[in-house]
Amino acid sequence: MAKPPTDRAESLIEALPYIQKFRGELFVIKYGGSAMEDEQVIERFLRDVVFLEAVGINPVLIHGGGKAITQRMRDAGQKARFVNGLRVTDAEAIHIVEEVLDTVINPGIVTQLNALGGQAVGIPGKQVLVGRRLPPQTEGKTTAVDLGYVGEVVEVRLDDILAAVAREHVPVISPLAKDADGVVLNINADIAAGTIAGRLQAAKMIYLSDVPGIMRDPMEKDSLIPSVNAEKIEQLIEDEIIVGGMIPKVESAVQALERGVKKIHFIDGRTPHALLLEIFTNTGIGTEIIP
Repeated sequence: MAKPPTDRAESLIEALPYIQKFRGELFVIKYGGSAMEDEQVIERFLRDVVFLEAVGINPVLIHGGGKAITQRMRDAGQKARFVNGLRVTDAEAIHIVEEVLDTVINPGIVTQLNALGGQAVGIPGKQVLVGRRLPPQTEGKTTAVDLGYVGEVVEVRLDDILAAVAREHVPVISPLAKDADGVVLNINADIAAGTIAGRLQAAKMIYLSDVPGIMRDPMEKDSLIPSVNAEKIEQLIEDEIIVGGMIPKVESAVQALERGVKKIHFIDGRTPHALLLEIFTNTGIGTEIIP
């Protein structure tokens, strides 16, 4: 049943101070997980991004593509392996990663944003991100694993991103970098997004995935931690409340705060209009990390 007109008007009034506060600000949004797989969820999310653009907020979108990459690797006879939330990427796998991200997922998102009335431009990450290979990672207590063509971001070339924002286009960026020798590296999308947000000193960094936020117990939906400061994150990792793929997310979030991002949000992209509910309502729906 539709809300009565007065209720709908109240929702707009609740959003108004947030629209006024954030008009002209940069929001960096990391988009991944199951939120990238259901067509209805994808359209709702991208419509929310177009809404942000329409009310004068400048969204910068960094996307993942993990499940599509895993499927393409499986089709090629490769088995996906992760160490500390990072994908082991050999010479064959990096070609698969690059093809899926830059020729399938990135242009697909741009096309959909434009079809919904937005203005978006695809920017291959390797065009704006300079990386270096990560050293072998410790798995368990002793084993060191070479991740292959996996890197960290050492420099963000902002010109193309800022030029797109100045044209009132949404930059859509893939999580790839090139090292000093021009070798393409796979970058964890959470880490890429956090680094870009830090360099842009964004007003908000929003991680949109398939979990409601930071949970004290993933099996208990009422155990969401609505707000936490950066200082307590390390303790949550030590206590194994934050584990697995959530670790690079929150570590990149803390680094982004240290570089000047004002607030971090973790939200579940499967929730209808999660992005708008988190930004434009008084209570929000996910976890916020504050300095």
